[in-house]
Amino acid sequence: MEANYILVRFGELSTKGKNRKLFTAKLLKNAKEILADFPDLTYDLKHDRMYILLHGHDHEEVSKKVATIFGIYSFSVAYKVDRDLELVKEIVSKMINEDDKLTFKIQTKRADKNFPGTSNEINRELATHVFHHANRELKVDVRNPEMLIIVDIRVDAIYIMDNVKKGAGGYPVGVGGKALLMLSGGIDSPVAGYLTMKRGVDIECIHFASPPYTNQQARQKMLDLVDVMRQYTHGKINVHVIDFTKLQLAVYDHSDESYAMTVMRRMMYRISEQLAAKRDCLALVNGESIGQVASQTLHSMQAITEVVNIPILRPVLCLDKLEIIDIAKNIGTYEISIRPHEDCCTIFTPKAPATKPKAYKARGFEDAFDFEALVKECVETAELVVVDGTIDQDEDFF
Repeated sequence: MEANYILVRFGELSTKGKNRKLFTAKLLKNAKEILADFPDLTYDLKHDRMYILLHGHDHEEVSKKVATIFGIYSFSVAYKVDRDLELVKEIVSKMINEDDKLTFKIQTKRADKNFPGTSNEINRELATHVFHHANRELKVDVRNPEMLIIVDIRVDAIYIMDNVKKGAGGYPVGVGGKALLMLSGGIDSPVAGYLTMKRGVDIECIHFASPPYTNQQARQKMLDLVDVMRQYTHGKINVHVIDFTKLQLAVYDHSDESYAMTVMRRMMYRISEQLAAKRDCLALVNGESIGQVASQTLHSMQAITEVVNIPILRPVLCLDKLEIIDIAKNIGTYEISIRPHEDCCTIFTPKAPATKPKAYKARGFEDAFDFEALVKECVETAELVVVDGTIDQDEDFF
């Protein structure tokens, strides 16, 4: 018996026609980077699937990581054996006896039609062997088995797989270009970043900080969120931290209180667009959801985003808060996002912000002060932090 495998199925990538090789090559590259903690793994990329050879690494630990790789539709732990049915019987019994499920089904697929016996005949022969060598009472359930054993008979070998596990889906990160995620410390923007990466878009992040009004804990919270997100990519995300204090104070000094939020968001978009151009990012991404706060009404979005020409992606735009929270919990960002440390959007919150702001009124406040110089200063003084798992997360950055 050869070493254990993890068999990876591509799913959506299979629809890419002539571009399939580009997508699968990127998936292979990302998989190697995400699984770098398992140095003995080797990879065998085929037309419609990929085999990850375990070489002694624990399949459960590797599987946890494989489940986070975008571009993988499903996967199974697999055994590769010679085309000998006696070897197949041995492995099938071993797999079932190492589990604690009470019902099973064996499903044989004969890609090589020259192999002796029909699929049903092989199923029955294997099931009979399992019953004779089971370490507990078992039943066959053909409709809803707790354990599905797939026997895939091919020309070169036979592959034996356990239950099909769901992958992260989507496209490999990087095949869709790069975007700049406007990341706060809240629940929504990390989810927006995750969903963007799922569609194959690589991300960098921009974060607005207003020290001393925002503190080290708020910054650490943001970096911890990035550290979770980077584990769904190639392992590294660049973060651009903007010192927003001077500009934010100027906005509140030179705007009516009801329009301060609108003008502040317009400044954030201007800075983000300029930084995106410097970093070759093709779009901005944010966690805006229609109607969630005053700056996220359709009227506000129209008044705020008229200042930029870059595409804006809003992956959670039509999700309600509970749906966003469910995703945040699933991807591991929720518990970090609810830490009680304020970001620059939650300090100086106006008592009655305009929910239907007029763009011409915002322009009027901006014309009364030279904000452009402060916007330029924010872009030029952006601090780059590379989050790649090597940073001491308790490090004092100030």
